[in-house]
Amino acid sequence: MKVARFHAPGDIRVEEAPEPVAGPGELRIRVRNCSTCGTDAKILKHGHHHIRPPRVMGHEIAGEVVDGTGAWAPGDRVQVIAAIPCGTCGECRRGRMTVCPNQESMGYHYDGGFAEYMVVPAKVLAVDGVNRIPDGVGFAEASVAEPLACVLNGQELARVGEGDDVVIMGSGPIGCLHVRLARSRGAGRVFLLDVNAERLETAAALVRPDAAVHAEGGDSAVEQVLKLTEGRGADVVVTAAASGAAQEQALLMAARQGRISFFGGLPKDDPIIRCDSNLVHYRELTIVGANGSSPAHNAQALRLIAGGAVPVADLITHRLPLPEVLDGIGIVSRGEAIKVTVEP
Repeated sequence: MKVARFHAPGDIRVEEAPEPVAGPGELRIRVRNCSTCGTDAKILKHGHHHIRPPRVMGHEIAGEVVDGTGAWAPGDRVQVIAAIPCGTCGECRRGRMTVCPNQESMGYHYDGGFAEYMVVPAKVLAVDGVNRIPDGVGFAEASVAEPLACVLNGQELARVGEGDDVVIMGSGPIGCLHVRLARSRGAGRVFLLDVNAERLETAAALVRPDAAVHAEGGDSAVEQVLKLTEGRGADVVVTAAASGAAQEQALLMAARQGRISFFGGLPKDDPIIRCDSNLVHYRELTIVGANGSSPAHNAQALRLIAGGAVPVADLITHRLPLPEVLDGIGIVSRGEAIKVTVEP
């Protein structure tokens, strides 16, 4: 079969490999869709400390069971989690699976979905990390459940709710999902902000925020958000971009008792920002992180897609065969697409 393997930074190869064999308690699936994300682009450029090459990449996975186990039978359509909590540590027992200190990941610790066939480890099944794809949901849509699950975790932590003014900083696929999820959670107004005018225009045409804010056009991003919110600021600001500047601006555009989600992590060599502590203190601001998703978030994300609360089909702008996976990662890194999916 064909796979896309990471060998070293700058070196991902599409090559031949033997079909994997499922062991006890494992599933073997025929991968139908594995979507790409900005993390794949970062791995291509820099590698990752959890990846011991060669490793088959890809973590936004949907496919069809070939060899089943337990409740799973050949032909079952499934979506697979990316982040694998251990299920037994103190955090997991407290229901905090997203911050499991023993967490492993598909495409990092285990071969992922940029392959025609893959094995789902028993560890994934042990934490209910395989979800049945609902009728009417395609494999490509189901693969987007994983990033939507991460977005869901972020908005739960930031308590996005009825009537909120929400600012999403970053108009890539994650930003688009944040807009749609905020709407489904009852947000009053949702504003989408980006420094890239072309990407912002493309995204806004799809997800239709109440306003699209070009962060480098005329007034500063903070001034534009304050104007849109009648000087009050936003109830929730989500930084869906790996930008320290965006995180600093988020503090300035949040309303009193506003919630700020540092959703996008910063580069490891530049993770420090300036924070006016008095602003946090006197305005009673809340700053929260967001780290991936739990198995339960993935299941809920599939339900949101199936029920039409968060449409995702139109966000998939590129569908590529496995031999073109490097082209797909390049498209993602250049910001030329909303969502790119690979169809092995």
